[in-house]
Amino acid sequence: MKIAVFLPNWVGDAVMATPALSAIRRRWPDGEVVAVLRPYVADVLEGTGLVDRVIDWDPRDKTHESSGWKLARQLRRERFDAAVLFPNSLRSGWMAWLSGATRRIGFARDARRWLLTDPIPVTSRGVPHPVLDDYLRLAAELDCPSGDHRMHLATSASDEACWREIRARRGDVLGPRPYICINPGGAFGAAKHWPSQSFGELAGRIVSSTDQSVVVVCGPSEREEAREICRWAEDSRVVSLADEASSLGLTKAVIRHATALVSTDSGPRHFAAPFGVPVVTLFGPTHVAWSETGYEREVRVQLDVECGPCQQRICPLGHHRCMTELSADRVFRELQTLMQQQTSKSGLPVEHGVQSAHEIATMARLSTLN
Repeated sequence: MKIAVFLPNWVGDAVMATPALSAIRRRWPDGEVVAVLRPYVADVLEGTGLVDRVIDWDPRDKTHESSGWKLARQLRRERFDAAVLFPNSLRSGWMAWLSGATRRIGFARDARRWLLTDPIPVTSRGVPHPVLDDYLRLAAELDCPSGDHRMHLATSASDEACWREIRARRGDVLGPRPYICINPGGAFGAAKHWPSQSFGELAGRIVSSTDQSVVVVCGPSEREEAREICRWAEDSRVVSLADEASSLGLTKAVIRHATALVSTDSGPRHFAAPFGVPVVTLFGPTHVAWSETGYEREVRVQLDVECGPCQQRICPLGHHRCMTELSADRVFRELQTLMQQQTSKSGLPVEHGVQSAHEIATMARLSTLN
């Protein structure tokens, strides 16, 4: 069995696709699973073993082998038995049809139903629901039924080594010290962003209340925001990775070894669950149901505003109250509650955040401070 999986374009959605990929792998352990994806998404799946090969597809790059008719000819030469389409776009349906795959499985969105051999009826009609469940429906259509919502990620040896080197180089504030990770990103749009000042206040509160450091991760477009957070924190124990070589692999390694993560509703937020790291997610314009995964160590924080959740990339009213009125004090209290819940449970795995008796004591201290 040779299967092409057209993966989502968003990092977080790619992580939420891993339960479906796992179901496909279990059903066809000797089959070949080839991921067709945006180049940056490949780092998300590296080391998981869920796909055997990747084929880059960047529709924006008109000169690359991944574009247009060149990609179609490449896919046709592969002679796929099946193509599974995670994106709902007409373009992905068209490319799957051009590939000549015997079965073409996807949701029957608009005109592309005629490009599919196995169009799945759309039943939600815009009602917020977990995207992860939609992805499992795709796998089930390929005779790979599963109710397992566990997401899968891995870190590479090189990414782990890179993070160890950074910690050693900045040993005055990192070294063996436990840390809480902050992810301020949001490629979706400005409406998802929490103010840098608020993140800075939160980071300062954490380092002044505990012996933990704070590490701010960022993508290439978020470097200045990460620096601003450190400036607002006014404490050398708040460290950004803005001046380091940025990669999703490094971000995975940083989050994997964190005590906890505080994140906007963006891709790296979903790195926490596969590694068992507690996470506080800050929601603004997006409905929490879309990205619900059932992860028990996640606290979702969202203000109840009359205009939300609007699902808009930029606040259409100009005030952005859903995020600007969310206080650092509120988020700190939510983090305290989450950490208190973790310290009350026994038997947490070492690699899933609680790494030592020292760190357990730190978590307990954070959970009791006001």
